[in-house]
Amino acid sequence: MTDPTTERGASTSDAGMLELLRLFRGHEAAADRYAAACLERAKAIEPLLKAFEYLPVDTARRPGPLSGIPVAIKDIIATSDMPTTNGSPVYKDYVPDADAWVVERLRNLGATIFGKTVSTEFAWRHPGPTVNPWNVNHTPGGSSSGSAAAVAAGIVPLALGTQTLGSVIRPAAFNGVVGLKPSFGAIPRIGVHPLSPSLDHVGFFARCVDDVALALSLLAGSSDRDPHGRPLPGFHVDVDKGLDPLKAPRLGIVRFEKWSRAEPEQQKAFEAATGKLRDAGAVLEELELSELDHTNWKAINAILASEAAVIFTDLVARYPDRSSDHLKSLVESGKLVPATDYLAAKALQEQWRSALGAEISGYDAILTLPAFGEAPLGLHYTGDAEYCAPWTLLGVPAVTLPVGFGKGSLPLGLQIVAPYRSDHRLLQTAKWIEAVLEFEPGRPKGLQS
Repeated sequence: MTDPTTERGASTSDAGMLELLRLFRGHEAAADRYAAACLERAKAIEPLLKAFEYLPVDTARRPGPLSGIPVAIKDIIATSDMPTTNGSPVYKDYVPDADAWVVERLRNLGATIFGKTVSTEFAWRHPGPTVNPWNVNHTPGGSSSGSAAAVAAGIVPLALGTQTLGSVIRPAAFNGVVGLKPSFGAIPRIGVHPLSPSLDHVGFFARCVDDVALALSLLAGSSDRDPHGRPLPGFHVDVDKGLDPLKAPRLGIVRFEKWSRAEPEQQKAFEAATGKLRDAGAVLEELELSELDHTNWKAINAILASEAAVIFTDLVARYPDRSSDHLKSLVESGKLVPATDYLAAKALQEQWRSALGAEISGYDAILTLPAFGEAPLGLHYTGDAEYCAPWTLLGVPAVTLPVGFGKGSLPLGLQIVAPYRSDHRLLQTAKWIEAVLEFEPGRPKGLQS
């Protein structure tokens, strides 16, 4: 058996989760060395990357189907043996009494909980110190900043994030990794600090579609303590073969009116990708969802601000010196949303979630953008979420894949969306697209160690 931490050398930092699981079979010492190498790499580049709030002390293996796999955890997700700061000085050094549901499930599956990754404050807009591993002068995106950067930098093969507007899909695109936002309610959020319970999703970052598919197949579930949960139809991912891809799918291209604001390089990357898919046998047709385009941004912000105001009003009042202006502004805007506007937005959310399946009947998935282009310059602004918001509002599953680089040599992505609870079909479609595009961004050279 090849020892992945010696003969393969540094290339294991580019290995996916399924590849590692195959390498570790009957070779437990290699799994131990891999985990130790991950921690060594994290410590070496962390002074520059700043992706972690807390690194693990112990990387010992546990038995289970994910034994030997280090998983980084966004710092709004509770861990009983590590601090959970929620990106806020209010929770500095706070260690919860219990793991979040998804962390407990990971431990039971044998995964190694590999530290806590930087989040914006309560998963809202006030950024942490994490830099983009492709260019340290640019944002990694948010709010799941550290999780996306840690996977891109080759520290871990899998990381947990959350999305309330665009906080998995957008940073995945900015960092050149695969991001999955499952259907709303697919993973219980017990122990995940809420921002907007009607919108909050738990999602994943990894290096390929098979890896996020395996993660979802093992972590999807339900709990009586999460009132928004709805179990997904189960599916299996074979560790040796991965998913069976959907052959030559029918895809709807959704540009929205905001297409003209996308960077030219992002538009070109999108057109090049759709051209390759068409040449490979996919049927692609332009699709307009004008009502969703015109109404989603106002609706999602009404829901988010209203619910966030309920959650954070007391905290901001008690700790004004430890609350950012971003959070204070969110609370104040939420207080100003009339109850009738909130209820109308909730009704629109349910209406469109039910209607989307009919609107895109006959298509296997939608192709659209995950962001307007490359990660913005500077760390103060984590990027525009308008291309993610419609799908978060509806709670439908979405995947982003890396497809190229922009003028600043930073990654660009493609977003793939499917109807509510069609996660398996979405992932099968995404795997076919991934195989056709054959784009591997590699590891950021600036962080080689």
